[in-house]
Amino acid sequence: MDDNIVAAGDIDPTTPIIVGVGQASERLDDPDYQRLGEADLAANSVRAAFADAGIDPTTLAEAIDVAVAVRSFERSSPMSKSPLGRPDNTPRAVAQRTGMAPRRAVEEVTGGQSPQHLVTEFGSEIAAGRTDAVVLFGAEVMSTVRAARKSDDRPDYSETVGGQLEDRGFGIAGLTSADEVRHGVMTPVAQYSLLENARRHRLGRSRAEYAAQMGTLFAPMSQIASTNPHSSTSRVYSPADLAVPSENNRRVCVPYTRRLISRDQVNQAAAVVMMSVGAARRAGIDPSRWVFVHGHADLREPPMMQRPDLSRAPSAVAAVHTALEMAGIGMSDVAALDLYSCFPIAVSNVADAFGLEPDDPRGLTATGGLPYFGGPGNNYSMHGIAEIVDRARRTPGSFGLVGANGGILSKYSVGVYSTTPAPWRVSTSDAVQRELDAVPTVPLTRYADGRAVIESFTVLNPDREDRAGSVIGRLHDGTRFIATADGDDLLDLLCGNEDPVGRTVYARSSADRNVVASTRAELDERHPRPTPGFADEYEHLIVERDGHVLEVTINRPDSRNAISPQTNAELDAVFEAYFADPDLWVAILTGAGEKAFSSGNDLAASAGSGGLSMPENGFAGLTARRRLPKPVIAAVNGFALGGGLEIALACHVIVADESATFGLPEVKVGLVAAAGGLVRLPRVLPPALARDMILTGRRLDAKEAHSHGLVSRVAARGEVMTAARGVAQEVLAASPAAVRASISTMASTDATADTVTAVRDSLAVLDEILVSQDTTEGIMAFVQKRPPQWTGR
Repeated sequence: MDDNIVAAGDIDPTTPIIVGVGQASERLDDPDYQRLGEADLAANSVRAAFADAGIDPTTLAEAIDVAVAVRSFERSSPMSKSPLGRPDNTPRAVAQRTGMAPRRAVEEVTGGQSPQHLVTEFGSEIAAGRTDAVVLFGAEVMSTVRAARKSDDRPDYSETVGGQLEDRGFGIAGLTSADEVRHGVMTPVAQYSLLENARRHRLGRSRAEYAAQMGTLFAPMSQIASTNPHSSTSRVYSPADLAVPSENNRRVCVPYTRRLISRDQVNQAAAVVMMSVGAARRAGIDPSRWVFVHGHADLREPPMMQRPDLSRAPSAVAAVHTALEMAGIGMSDVAALDLYSCFPIAVSNVADAFGLEPDDPRGLTATGGLPYFGGPGNNYSMHGIAEIVDRARRTPGSFGLVGANGGILSKYSVGVYSTTPAPWRVSTSDAVQRELDAVPTVPLTRYADGRAVIESFTVLNPDREDRAGSVIGRLHDGTRFIATADGDDLLDLLCGNEDPVGRTVYARSSADRNVVASTRAELDERHPRPTPGFADEYEHLIVERDGHVLEVTINRPDSRNAISPQTNAELDAVFEAYFADPDLWVAILTGAGEKAFSSGNDLAASAGSGGLSMPENGFAGLTARRRLPKPVIAAVNGFALGGGLEIALACHVIVADESATFGLPEVKVGLVAAAGGLVRLPRVLPPALARDMILTGRRLDAKEAHSHGLVSRVAARGEVMTAARGVAQEVLAASPAAVRASISTMASTDATADTVTAVRDSLAVLDEILVSQDTTEGIMAFVQKRPPQWTGR
């Protein structure tokens, strides 16, 4: 102890240190249960951290310059809600309760890595001299909220505090995707089970063997949790208690029972006080309370579906290596560990790499783990830090390590702690991250069709009638996709004792989702491909044919012809029928009335359907269609905004009414022009103008659009369909076979190739044209000086 105190006298005064840690908790069955809200429970943990520093709490509170709150689950996503209300500024609400008046208040992004990441971030801030006293804290009162919602006497935790707040947002981009959501893989338990099942297959374990291993890994944690006064449970479990399904331990999914996953129904809070050495000296904090950060790292994974190996997360392993290397020690030098343990694979991913066994005498958790101590949302690792700091003080000179996980093994932050004085070291995480990012990711297929093999899977509620399975698979070209498991045979396989990974399945796509079945016959029976054809009537369209011309009118004038999911489906079917009908050679698309061609996505209707119903062929069945083999003319009468402009851009020819207006206003409502606008507009317009429109929502009138080449012809007011029909007749005067071949060649030409190369490559079109009946007819008609009689063949 004396050596540490003497050495501390030589430390740079800007070196960051932890001087206080505190925890607070309450359980529904506690005799003194107070039904505290988030701000009150967090304040209790801050008071405990102030007291832990060993000086007058008022003095310490007055010294705090920055107050940082870990984001609670009630604020963790755009879909989160606060059923009992909450403060409008959590950091300052806690500050008011604890006597602080911080210059800066921060609310961190979502993720279980955030407590450790914040230690690293504000350690850097202190070392750089930008602040010298910071309090970090977080709290979850999910258990209280859940119970109180059922009560007639519901508390109101609403609070208007105001003041400066640096709200960093959710930070959840890449943690899930629209494809995962539409296939039922949107909860952590479903996402983690996909990774877990991939790991089990890689190790070659049977289901029983793997379940026993998960139980063996986690059972020692329950023993540690039983002695922790802040733990959500004091029960000690055997491996079988955890791994074997029972009436009180049901299978929530394959392969997890309830006792193997994080317990989020808790009331727990924790706080950490960081200061510079200079500030700690001025405050009179005894050096015996000082704990130094010897190593740190913050690394991340690609989105789950893009990872080369679903069974591994190398970023977590690299983060631990990086932090240990920075500290100048190895794993054998670490005396205490707290590895994030929301699900078994979060622990085994690191334990495998470092040879850590479940019965390691140090323990793999200092708290008792998320399933037993409790998993208070994003703030769990603040408790881990508090425990590791306490152990470092109890054994001066020893090292403790905290591994904090966020997302779906997506983000991993590590800290190495000791009372031994050490200078603050600059992060090397960026260099390591570049190495991780250099590894190629897996290409994805959003719409999967054909023979495939199962790469991993999950089944929610496997022992109930409402069981639901999802599969990650690989197509013959190696691309990865996600699909819903369809049919009892396949679900029985996924829930049974055999290993389904590597088994052949058959995939089929639709506007809403991909499905996989055990056999192609089963897929054809349950999900037959619709035969292209026109319906007798449409709800949102007027469809008319005039000889070889198809006219399609979006008939929703009251909503400015906005595209709803139903409109999308109808347009997709109509264009599927158009391209399949050999007697239709040209199509014209317009909008009903005079106000709009289309004002884009019907946000209200899309929100009502989850906003995810989009045909495989894109907006209006056109914007993502791989081939438009026959001409489509857009007759733009009025507004062509957002998706409306994107539809027009997908057409071969745009004819505009002189009153037409074109624009991509998505950014003004927090969206992006993802249905082709971001790609096609810069290829049609001068790049500077395209960027202006995309980034500001700037609109062009018909005259401007024509002058810049966005439209080919401008019609007098009210005459756009007449003009479009005239263009259609001009196209019909040409050879349909030559028109189709020209369209195909233009679409397939490599825009990046030099002109001569592109011309040479395009000569292949002659192979098709020279055997066309239309070519023979065109030459004969020219020689005989008569109009050609096209057949389209």
